[in-house]
Amino acid sequence: MPPRWPRKPDRRDPRYRRLDDRMNFAVHVALFAAFNSGGWFWHQVQPTAVPFIPTVTLLWLTLLAGHALYVFAIARYAD
Repeated sequence: MPPRWPRKPDRRDPRYRRLDDRMNFAVHVALFAAFNSGGWFWHQVQPTAVPFIPTVTLLWLTLLAGHALYVFAIARYAD
């Protein structure tokens, strides 16, 4: 069940922005897991079919770590 917001969502509301950023990060983690699990499965079945999956995984993981750093450490939501 999705989280409920007690009032009309407004991107200018700091609490809503914080929740929205964290939910976007969760979606990106889910996409990363889904795409990479499928890619690594095919890489194990037929390594020549998807030879670039280690590079894609490393690059995407680096971007995901940067996104996490921004969402959890850098972003400031002033009231």
